[in-house]
Amino acid sequence: MTDTAGNTAKVVLITGASSGIGEATARRLAADGHHVLLGARRVDRLEALVQEISAEGGSAACRSLDVTDAADMRGFVAAAGERWGRVDVMVNNAGVMPLSPLEALKVDEWDRMIDVNIRGVLYSIAAALPVMRRQGGGQFVNVASVGAFEVSPTAAVYCATKFAVRALSEGLRQESGGDIRVSVVSPGVTESELADSISDADAREVMKVYRAAAIPASAVADAIAFAISRPAEVDVNEIVVRPAASAQ
Repeated sequence: MTDTAGNTAKVVLITGASSGIGEATARRLAADGHHVLLGARRVDRLEALVQEISAEGGSAACRSLDVTDAADMRGFVAAAGERWGRVDVMVNNAGVMPLSPLEALKVDEWDRMIDVNIRGVLYSIAAALPVMRRQGGGQFVNVASVGAFEVSPTAAVYCATKFAVRALSEGLRQESGGDIRVSVVSPGVTESELADSISDADAREVMKVYRAAAIPASAVADAIAFAISRPAEVDVNEIVVRPAASAQ
């Protein structure tokens, strides 16, 4: 099987695949002819998505996944290997964004962002990197944010986690020796459920204004599809995707 660019179909694992960017990426890559394994906690949504993709002729499966559990992540990677024999691309999309001023001292929310946004990526690397090494290649696509380049009020911890994603990605790229490709895709305001986790009332109001102009999740999925479709000798390291009307 080949994708729409004429490349051999790849086995692509996607975290946070039950909605937003993850769901859009699953649909786009399956339509391109890739095999997609979808992971998230909301299994009912995953199963419905797999049925839709399969009905359209795509190749998809799903598995319950908590990215903050290292053993669960290893099981997720192993499931792809058992089903398709390879792990070609790991799309680390799972993320949370409960914004609040630091003085609000929402420590539990800070911990949650650190666990999902940073540890989730690290656990993915720990699970998938050895497999990619053994098979002689692979690619990580880590979804960061424009918050990985700038900091704004109420977003200090969230931005810190996304700065960390870029740092981890660059370190992995430098250490990979060319066998492992590493791409960071940083969306601006995107239509998703990400802002639904904001419990701070003031931050919620600010975000409503900030999100007035948003791009569809499919625009980010297109960027991910581009990154993984390049020839093996080409490593697309950074893509920033913003609404054209955005000043930030």
